[in-house]
Amino acid sequence: MDMKKILVLVCLFLLPFLTVKASETSDFTLPKIQVLPIKDTQADRQYELYIKLPEGYSKNKDKIYPVIYFTDAIWQIELLSGASEFLMEDAILVGISWQKDINEALMNEKGEHVSRNRDYSISESSNSEIQAKYQLGQASNHLTFIRKDVIKTIEKNYRTDPDNRTYFGFSAGGRFGAYILMAQPDTFKNYILGSPSLWRDIPLLFSLENAALKSKASAINLFISYGELEKKLSTHVEDFVTKLKNNKYEGLSSIKHVVIESSGHSDSFPMLGVRSMKWLSSLSKKEE
Repeated sequence: MDMKKILVLVCLFLLPFLTVKASETSDFTLPKIQVLPIKDTQADRQYELYIKLPEGYSKNKDKIYPVIYFTDAIWQIELLSGASEFLMEDAILVGISWQKDINEALMNEKGEHVSRNRDYSISESSNSEIQAKYQLGQASNHLTFIRKDVIKTIEKNYRTDPDNRTYFGFSAGGRFGAYILMAQPDTFKNYILGSPSLWRDIPLLFSLENAALKSKASAINLFISYGELEKKLSTHVEDFVTKLKNNKYEGLSSIKHVVIESSGHSDSFPMLGVRSMKWLSSLSKKEE
């Protein structure tokens, strides 16, 4: 018997031992992640919060904790959970999901994340059909939901430091973060904006300039980044950063501007998670 036939027989013999039936597998759930249903009371929409508490939360009854809020929860929870475990172990993570009770036809067409196009966008579409279908430009409504429902729920039910909130957003979530920074900067103390999809929104953003940006009392910290290979997007991010610096906002204590080496849009995200958590950790150590 030649070698090929021997190998085939060996493989056939081993196959029953190597094959795992679907019924024998199980889903892995990230440890210590709580899922809390929450309603946008203004727009009557249903969302979920993914909450991770620090290791010693239940033991340290008198301790309050900084909170890192982030959008696109299902995409980002694993990275931020891992990064914070090593770099910001005393922070509470709160991920905000996409709308759960979204129109089924829209979900089938665009996916379960379709609501992010509406919630994170600042401007309406000039195309009336697109606007009617997707209801773009509702960043203001989504921010109201975060301020009045999400943050209030978290601060009512968990031991948080209301003066030490952080926002983390990537891509469209980064654009939404830029909107919060300009329109309601007091919502968060620290802003992490990764590859924000600003494009044509910069003039509108600066027209929303909130007076708190001019007050030293605001003491806001900004981390903003993009991938070195994001040639088109980088132009707009650079423009945004330049305008922030030129306006000399006294409310901005620091701006950390990072270009992530040899990275495009998608592959800059993992580096953003690690580097921004390290930056956030360094801020905490300075305050201590």
